[in-house]
Amino acid sequence: MYEDIKKNWDKIKIFILFAIVSILFLVVTIAYKNISYVNSSFKKVEFQGNELENIKKFLLQKVNSPFINTDYIIQKGDSIQLILKKFNVSNADINNTISQYKKYASPNKLLEGDKIEISIEKNASGKNYSLKKFSSPITKSISVEISKDDENRIISKNIITTLYKKKILAENTILNNLYSSATEAKINPNTIIEFARIFGFEIDFQRDIRKKDYFRIVYEQFMDENGEFVKNGAILYAYMSVNGREITLYRFGDDKSYSYFDVNGKSVEKALMKTPINGARLSSPFGKRRHPILGFNKMHTGTDFAAPMGTPIMASGSGTVTRAKWCGGGGNCIKIKHNSTYETVYAHMKSFAKSIRTGKKVRQGEIIGYVGSTGMSTGPHLHYEVIINGKKVNSQKLKLPSGKILKNEERNLFEIHRIKTDVLIAELIDKKK
Repeated sequence: MYEDIKKNWDKIKIFILFAIVSILFLVVTIAYKNISYVNSSFKKVEFQGNELENIKKFLLQKVNSPFINTDYIIQKGDSIQLILKKFNVSNADINNTISQYKKYASPNKLLEGDKIEISIEKNASGKNYSLKKFSSPITKSISVEISKDDENRIISKNIITTLYKKKILAENTILNNLYSSATEAKINPNTIIEFARIFGFEIDFQRDIRKKDYFRIVYEQFMDENGEFVKNGAILYAYMSVNGREITLYRFGDDKSYSYFDVNGKSVEKALMKTPINGARLSSPFGKRRHPILGFNKMHTGTDFAAPMGTPIMASGSGTVTRAKWCGGGGNCIKIKHNSTYETVYAHMKSFAKSIRTGKKVRQGEIIGYVGSTGMSTGPHLHYEVIINGKKVNSQKLKLPSGKILKNEERNLFEIHRIKTDVLIAELIDKKK
């Protein structure tokens, strides 16, 4: 009798364990459509006793996933076709994978010793597998990922895995305007816009720039291992000699919280930039004027900047977009609330920048739209307004509070940073000689 009880109890234990495992598997199946490494997961579980070992084998047979994920190490002489044939991938998927891979590199020149990530799924017929993902490095810094989308179409994309940072020194004499001179110095357009944003607190690029003014800039670029440009980095140092005035600025702080400071440790950044557009001329100032369309004298509550159609317009300060829509005579317009005191308006825009909408938070210098001639307008220009405590004021005569001044330990750290930057600049100048 004791032996019968023991046998029954063993069966009950097996039944309970089987029930627990079944419930856990059901939960995992619902949470994840594509279960991977099921076999390896079960192999890591330690069972004791012959009965439990039999249960494990039974469950592996009944609950075997149709998906296989593996990391394959490329062998000498391997090609995409040979590798996928080893995994019984269908010929159609192999051909589509090779076709996609050819967009980026030769499918017969894989990097021996590198790792390929492969994910496959057993077909309904059970004879071969369909490819879900194939990811392979094509250089030291770039991989290509080929996969199937929700509609079961083969798609591919480049993935940057490693970037190399390079510090660039560029300088030039301004003969016409900053943008054309910076372009001549082979500075990327986005870096030019950031450069203009930084100096936009101190310089009016429409009125202050004189022929033969000069600039120097040190900035970062990220390259792949072939030296090909991938993306812009930060501006580390910026200098301008404008109309007899010299301004030197250093980037100081971490990536999340930084500012640009002069040699005395004073931040150049203020609540608003002087002008939110580069390469434009002031075509109509703030004040009473004869309206160009209506024909009678009317108060002009903003400043107009004439510029080519499509010229980028920047947010003159950080804040929240409270309006981004058609504004009647103002055409396409944007209004930004910067704080409890300041608001700005940008009108007659051709279009808004991508993702700009009411409620969106923008940072100072971010492109919010492009110059147009919508609404009551005689030509492409930006109508720019500054509102202080609900009253529209002349943006060109606006005096804003001074920026932050570094003190104590922060100032000491800045001085060390400034000296290191000056040494870097000297080294970069020597390399150019």
